[in-house]
Amino acid sequence: MEHIVELKGVSKHFKDFSLENINLNIKKGCVTGFIGANGAGKSTTMKLMMNLLQPDEGEIKVFGLDYASCGREIKDRLGFVYDSNVFYEGLHLKDIRRIIAPAYKNWSDKQFYNYIQKFELPLNKAVKTFSKGMQMKASLAMALSHEAEFILMDEPTAGLDPVFRRELLDILQDIMADGSRTLFFSTHITSDLERIADYITFIQKGNILFNDSLEGIQKQYALIKGDPALLDPDTEKNFIKIEHSSDMFQALTNDAGKIKELFGNQVMIEEATLEDIMFYVKGANHQYV
Repeated sequence: MEHIVELKGVSKHFKDFSLENINLNIKKGCVTGFIGANGAGKSTTMKLMMNLLQPDEGEIKVFGLDYASCGREIKDRLGFVYDSNVFYEGLHLKDIRRIIAPAYKNWSDKQFYNYIQKFELPLNKAVKTFSKGMQMKASLAMALSHEAEFILMDEPTAGLDPVFRRELLDILQDIMADGSRTLFFSTHITSDLERIADYITFIQKGNILFNDSLEGIQKQYALIKGDPALLDPDTEKNFIKIEHSSDMFQALTNDAGKIKELFGNQVMIEEATLEDIMFYVKGANHQYV
């Protein structure tokens, strides 16, 4: 099985927002970063993957299975790490373990206590006393303790200080090392994804703009800077979006090779970060992305 998750022609309609004809494959054993502006459809897509929402059209398979006939098996193999505390605030971790463990066929107390020790989490303190980072670690420990093969994380590094963010990313790299897990990681902090992601999925206004390897994106997209006199209606078609100033233009392209052929050494070509891509694509025509 090459893909952990397959969405085929998936649409979900709300009063003021729709996901439209989503086709998305998430590769097994990899870290896929999920990016997009607020309201782009990230949370809706993740809820569909977890069967918290059902599609109006299309098909969703997780581990090659569908929720209608294999919902319990899928949930046993899936873990979700929230961006805030979802446990009863007055409970201790040992109490939460007692409630959650029976729900999973593959729950391992040994794994649970190993991760609690590794993450330096107190067993006998109420989770309401935990910092945001500790809450994140607790949620991750729960997912790992039932041997989740597919872990979804919604904004896991948001609100964490830089040191703790770095520690969490190290933990994620460590748990991915043996290739037995797949991680789907939604975030606004694109620099985190540039450190750990294998693939990037970019959603905007309910449409998937691209789903590609990070390496491929870095080769394809580029920031171009040059003299505005170089631009004309034909050359401008090679850019997703152009910003003008009195003496220079700066633009994003998704075909760096063609720009080099057109302009040679007359322009500066710089690698575009994921943040650059998100900024320039906002408001651009989808056909150019």
